Amino acid sequence: MFQTRIHGRGGQGVVTAAEMLSIAAFREGRHAQAFPSFGSERTGAPVVAFCRIDDREIRLREPVMRPDALIVQDPTLLHQVDVFQGIGTDGYVLINTARSFHDLGLGELESRMRPERLLTVPASELAMQFLKRPLPNAALLGGFAAASGLLSLDAVQHAIREKFAGSIADANVAAAKAAYDWVGEERRTAGAAPARGEATNA
Repeated sequence: MFQTRIHGRGGQGVVTAAEMLSIAAFREGRHAQAFPSFGSERTGAPVVAFCRIDDREIRLREPVMRPDALIVQDPTLLHQVDVFQGIGTDGYVLINTARSFHDLGLGELESRMRPERLLTVPASELAMQFLKRPLPNAALLGGFAAASGLLSLDAVQHAIREKFAGSIADANVAAAKAAYDWVGEERRTAGAAPARGEATNA
């Protein structure tokens, strides 16, 4: 079972991100479960959502305490909330920022985790470019597909089109593709193996 925890703030589409991630997994024949944590979802308040993906039926219902991957939609949470709680040394971390982990003050995390699994993408900036609104969730899912290799970009784009319609869907699909390419380049620079469906020079 692959477990993902998504941290963000109310109004950033955190719960929608988890739902789209589960839809993408269903698209590829997997079992999936998505749900938010309980608490305030007012605009600006910290929000957490979870997604589990497995090849068999998922019976767990409790929050994800030991995630295989973390997606951080708002970097201002990094030093306000323990977003890294439970993440193992082989986990994936994807943060919505153009800054490095070192610049974010996360040197300790860098020292204990695999560098090719610590990734950033300016998802809000990409969303502004395509959507004209700083909503990073769809872009981050494209980045997550490239980071983890768990899902194809096609599955993520299908999930986006299930949640949105028309020009909004088109813009989110474009943002997801841009983020996928951005993270793919980061991984190549770090010497990581290509993600699922990612083109190679072979």
